[in-house]
Amino acid sequence: MMFHATALSLVVTVVVAVAAVGCCCVSWHRSGYTRSSGILEFLRFTIVGVVLLILNQPEILRTERPVERPTLLVLHDTSGSMQTREAGDPRTSAVQSVTRAEAAGRMIRQDFWEPLAAEFDVIVDPFSSPMAEPEQATDLAAALQQASARHPHLRGIVLISDGDWNTGAAPATAAGELRLRGIPVFAVGMGSEERLPDIELTGLNAPTFGVAGKTVRFPFRIHSWLPQERELTVSLTGTAGTPVEKRVRVPGMGTLQETLEWRPDQTGEFQLRLEVPVDEAEISSANNSLSFPFSVRNEALQVLLVESYPRWEYRYLRNALERDPGVAVDCLLFHPDLETVGGGRNYLDQFPDEQQLFEYDVVFLGDVGVDSQQLTRENCAHLRQLVRSQAGGLVFLPGFRGRQSTLLTTELEELYPVIPDPASPGGIGTAQSARYALTESGRRSLLTRLEPEDGQNERVWRELPGFQWYAATLRARLGSEVLVTHSSDATRFGRVPLIVTKTYGTGKVLFMGSDGAWRWRKGVEDLYHYRFWGQVVRWMAYQRNMSRGESMRLFYSPDRPQSGRMLTLNANVLSPSGEPLHQGTVLVRIVTPSGQTNSLRLTRVADDSWGLFSGTFIPREGGIHHVTTTCAETGASLETDISIDGPERERVGQPSRLDVLQEVATISRGRMLGPEEAETLLRDLSRLPEQGHLIHRIRLWSHPAWAGLIVSLLATFWIGRKLAGLA
Repeated sequence: MMFHATALSLVVTVVVAVAAVGCCCVSWHRSGYTRSSGILEFLRFTIVGVVLLILNQPEILRTERPVERPTLLVLHDTSGSMQTREAGDPRTSAVQSVTRAEAAGRMIRQDFWEPLAAEFDVIVDPFSSPMAEPEQATDLAAALQQASARHPHLRGIVLISDGDWNTGAAPATAAGELRLRGIPVFAVGMGSEERLPDIELTGLNAPTFGVAGKTVRFPFRIHSWLPQERELTVSLTGTAGTPVEKRVRVPGMGTLQETLEWRPDQTGEFQLRLEVPVDEAEISSANNSLSFPFSVRNEALQVLLVESYPRWEYRYLRNALERDPGVAVDCLLFHPDLETVGGGRNYLDQFPDEQQLFEYDVVFLGDVGVDSQQLTRENCAHLRQLVRSQAGGLVFLPGFRGRQSTLLTTELEELYPVIPDPASPGGIGTAQSARYALTESGRRSLLTRLEPEDGQNERVWRELPGFQWYAATLRARLGSEVLVTHSSDATRFGRVPLIVTKTYGTGKVLFMGSDGAWRWRKGVEDLYHYRFWGQVVRWMAYQRNMSRGESMRLFYSPDRPQSGRMLTLNANVLSPSGEPLHQGTVLVRIVTPSGQTNSLRLTRVADDSWGLFSGTFIPREGGIHHVTTTCAETGASLETDISIDGPERERVGQPSRLDVLQEVATISRGRMLGPEEAETLLRDLSRLPEQGHLIHRIRLWSHPAWAGLIVSLLATFWIGRKLAGLA
């Protein structure tokens, strides 16, 4: 038996015991030293003694020698980052590159741990992450926590990893739990903390589909960790023809951002591959290529061009769009000074009604406004619905008559990407030509990409023929993106915005603040003028034409979905009569690459949305997801494939994070070693203290038997007093 007494409890015990002895003796003396009184006073002192004994917390300890052998667990990392190639063993003279996993191969063999077999049960387990694709992430904390839970007699852990944890809780948390249990972690760090010579191809932002006969641009980035500049040939294969190649110069220890162009000639599904050659100085070739699916289809975009006067901007824009084989153009030309509208091939007699308007992918609004001979407020409400619910595009092309200012009194005010200057509704004209200036967003945008190379593209914008009129605007609205500004004129908010884009609902809006784009034909004919407006039309109609049936359209956002990130699915559903479906059951069935089936019900967005149903889904794995959309009321069905990019948590070629392993080892009272210190590791493990005896504590001071003993003694004392005739 042992006690957990304190100084205070001992003092109280002595004082109370002495006082109790004194009281008992005085009481016995007063009774004339009778036998019955002596027995009662002894019983009284016994009760006080038991209480004082409990005050000092007595415990009974029993020790047992453990029967089971202690366990030594060897955890080795099998995630993707372990495929990073490193320099060979520094003790050898041969300069060979091996992966981190290969370097750890010796330590995960069972025969390596034979010297410890007499002391431990050695278990070698791999770990990565609990994700659907485990090798795509590293969860160090989960591996350590599960290890202590699975092995009750765990004596120590050997952790072989590069420390690149990217999911789950912080490893330090699990290390703290192991420290409380007396389980040290011996971390073996694989790889180097310095970036080795390498070239990495990344940042591919490819569209999901293209149009036969139209140029498609694939922006990409190349990171170089080589000391010298390299001239490389970037190639695009899988095009069912000659590979597309481009020669680029990558700066030493720098980054290059470029664009590769491909003009597909035939429709179909392609598995494209973008790659750069492996340099002889590279340590790894695993990150020199990127593969992605791509669809090529025929195109028939519907465009509506609305204008009041046949100004030069309207004439050249109409000609450019009509000459595009993938675009069908309808025009509505108001003549405010005449009683009739413009007539001719592909000209409309009046503005389309709601159902007809929603057949158009993009609408251009020139110098038109709300007037008895032009647009009505109902027309403006339908245009808003086209953008908001139908993923359509709307282009504002103001003119010097300032008629678009009246649109700001309608529902189109929400869509307008800029705040006009009310003092100059007719814009500002100058005798001297002004120039365009790209913003930082404009340098990155594909809309303003008139030439594939960054430097050449900026030079083209600087040298484009200028303009002598521009719309007077104060600034861009919140949520808008300014691509091009005036090169010199500014307001108190900054440079005057000329080309501004905005996302509204499911669609897109563009504001073109000058009417001088037709001048871009000077010296180059249709090259830049045609290219710019062709890019605008396809950018606006991109989502709308992702997947389309007779009475149903499915589109999603973002364009390049990634696993683990929210994907928004939108569906426009029509009734058999062609009207928008106001109420209905729209279900989406998603089959993942692993065969798992997920069901999602799309809900109506709003009462005034034109047959728009929407829902969200978070994909958990990368690859091709087969999506089937059905409507119970109409019986319509639409099937499509959505390519989900896998997670990029694990990237081959990244430096090791040995500081993470050092932290785990320090917190758990283990040790951090390198793979070359294998003998030291075995020696340290053999010197681990033997597993202590199991100690069982019986806390008498809180045991129910003691409470029963005190109650029994008090009852006996009370009965004895009654028998002795005492009150």
